[in-house]
Amino acid sequence: MDLEFFEPAEAAALMRCSEGWLRDGAAAGRFPHACWGKGKIVFTSEHIAEIARISEILPSSHAAPDVRERSNANARLIGTRARNRMAS
Repeated sequence: MDLEFFEPAEAAALMRCSEGWLRDGAAAGRFPHACWGKGKIVFTSEHIAEIARISEILPSSHAAPDVRERSNANARLIGTRARNRMAS
């Protein structure tokens, strides 16, 4: 068995993130983890690898939409110039 077990502080140091971020993510059900005893959060090496994959941001293959392509329902218009820009 090649699994290693880490307490939140150890996992946070390994991942270079805050312990609170890991605990909050685990408590909210966003991150895989194990609970031992009376709710003690523990992360395995596989959990840490999965959290890294979940948190990864890949470049999108689609270009960002032009402001003028947004629907008027989603656009926040402030002032006359903004309304004129959306109309053109």
